[in-house]
Amino acid sequence: MLLQIGVAMKAMPWYCALPSLSEYMIENGWTKCFSRISDVGWIPYLIYVAVYLVIVEFGIYWMHRELHDIKPLYKYLHATHHIYNKQNTLSPFAGLAFHPLDGILQAVPHVIALFLLPVHFTTHIALLFIEAIWTANIHDCIHAKVWPVMGAGYHTIHHTTYRHNYGHYTIWMDWMFGTLRDPVEDEVKKL
Repeated sequence: MLLQIGVAMKAMPWYCALPSLSEYMIENGWTKCFSRISDVGWIPYLIYVAVYLVIVEFGIYWMHRELHDIKPLYKYLHATHHIYNKQNTLSPFAGLAFHPLDGILQAVPHVIALFLLPVHFTTHIALLFIEAIWTANIHDCIHAKVWPVMGAGYHTIHHTTYRHNYGHYTIWMDWMFGTLRDPVEDEVKKL
């Protein structure tokens, strides 16, 4: 766990680069961000948040999957995170123990979404913050079994098989693209 903390702390300053860059792009008017919900209204705001989350989920799924499938990316970036590959070595700290570029790449879908649809600035920043909390949560090995949430049970399988459960907040992308492996079904098979 101390190694995980060390890797995470070395990467943390670099993780700040993406929110800083996105804020710079927003302030210069390069994105479709808006500052007040009243600029668009509550119904469009909620629709935009839902679409934003779908874009982010899709983007993180494919970024994560490609970090596994493209061998040099795995070897030089993502393998740093996967040295914590057994249930007894996973911890919330493993959720932030990435090569800095790996962590940034997996957050890039949040920034891409800013160019594709109107996004409330504070919501964008809050979701980036929640991203860090969520990443720690799915590495704590405590499976809450709340469908369709990609909880720790699903992500622990990812760390032991390397070929399943690439999704982030939900299991939908894994289900759609055939990479879903259910921890409850795995437990039944073990019995």
